[in-house]
Amino acid sequence: MKIILASKSPRRKELMDMLNLKYEVIVSDADETLEDGLTTEEQAKRLSYIKAKTVFEETSGDRIVIGSDTMVIKNNKIYGKPKDEEDAFKILKELNAAKHQVITGLAILVEKEGKYKEYLDYDMTEVFFKDMTDNEIKGWISTGKAMDKAGAYAVQGEFCVFIEKIDGSYSTVMGLPIHKVYDILKEIL
Repeated sequence: MKIILASKSPRRKELMDMLNLKYEVIVSDADETLEDGLTTEEQAKRLSYIKAKTVFEETSGDRIVIGSDTMVIKNNKIYGKPKDEEDAFKILKELNAAKHQVITGLAILVEKEGKYKEYLDYDMTEVFFKDMTDNEIKGWISTGKAMDKAGAYAVQGEFCVFIEKIDGSYSTVMGLPIHKVYDILKEIL
């Protein structure tokens, strides 16, 4: 059975590689605009679903399509990818020296022997930042690695020195709750 990751994220690919399964990447061009009236958890599941569904509809045969979307939340405010370096600085100042949540939605769409099935879920992890100076924040932003990540940071790599602890799944913060992906794939395969 063909397995497809509907994401251009190198971090999601890195996590999928840990499963030691043959899969391919097809990037979804789905509209990722948030929809009014949904909870953050519903938003994450919806965006994951439309990413997976877009790729599912572009493919055929027995297949598994995996979509995912990650959001950073503090005090009910959603932090996406920064628009520019100034926005990245503002985001990190608001997350500084505090706890926030990372929610990663998961959609796995399956067609097997003519039968269709959907698995929709999400996972949440709490992340605790240490107190960062303005110069430390600017130094991180100057690496260029803040710009393509929700919340303007990555738990993996050099930013980890600013993360005091996490309560939940490391892979959820990276962008794909791989423990949940594994359990679903184990059921299907």
